[in-house]
Amino acid sequence: MSDELIDAGYRCYTGDRIDVYFNAARCQHSGNCVRGNSSIFKLDHKPWITPDNAAESEVMRVVKTCPSGALQYRNK
Repeated sequence: MSDELIDAGYRCYTGDRIDVYFNAARCQHSGNCVRGNSSIFKLDHKPWITPDNAAESEVMRVVKTCPSGALQYRNK
């Protein structure tokens, strides 16, 4: 399924326990990710998504708040 996300234009941000996928073309800039947990999603940092900065359950919780579907995750 992760190959399908890559083929659909998502970029993978790899973590030890979970990977987060982001598609800039789908993003509606609601800010739910950054407001949801700024230790995972840091706009002024490269890479801007660091899945290992929080528990797997926290990453899943924040990603699920994305209204556009621009964020997805895959457990390892």
